[in-house]
Amino acid sequence: MCSSCCNAQQEQVRRFEKVCRILDKHQHNPSRLIPILQEVQKEYRYLPEEVMAFIATSLGVSPAKVYGVASFYANFALKPKGKYVIHICEGTACHVKGSGKIKDALFKKLNVTAENNTTPDMLFTVQPVSCLGACGLAPVMTVNEEVHGQVTPEAAMAIIDEIIKKERN
Repeated sequence: MCSSCCNAQQEQVRRFEKVCRILDKHQHNPSRLIPILQEVQKEYRYLPEEVMAFIATSLGVSPAKVYGVASFYANFALKPKGKYVIHICEGTACHVKGSGKIKDALFKKLNVTAENNTTPDMLFTVQPVSCLGACGLAPVMTVNEEVHGQVTPEAAMAIIDEIIKKERN
């Protein structure tokens, strides 16, 4: 085999080293596909297409099966997410208490839209969700796993400003 082929294979092994460790941990068991995808997403913050193809090959299943599972479950992301994922609740209680204004303020401040919801610097992703299960705290938003209740547009902007300030230091 030529050295460029060997170098390409070595590069692929290095590139998928973390994925290989996850697959090894789950003993390359196709019935463990969901936990494998969860761990891979935790590592990459989303499921890259080439990684899903690699997983399919490694597990001996079709790429369509892996993609089907990844696209079926809402907790899997097929597009890159920012370091800080902001969920805005759009459930009835939150909607009635003004979550739409919070969403609009975040979209404007971060210059994102529902279609392009991640900032170019990969710092923030804004995702409206149907319910966060904290109706008593309405309106609610989360930043990663941190819950913020009774949020106003101004409070949401302050949270974002604090994160930006922290990231610059």
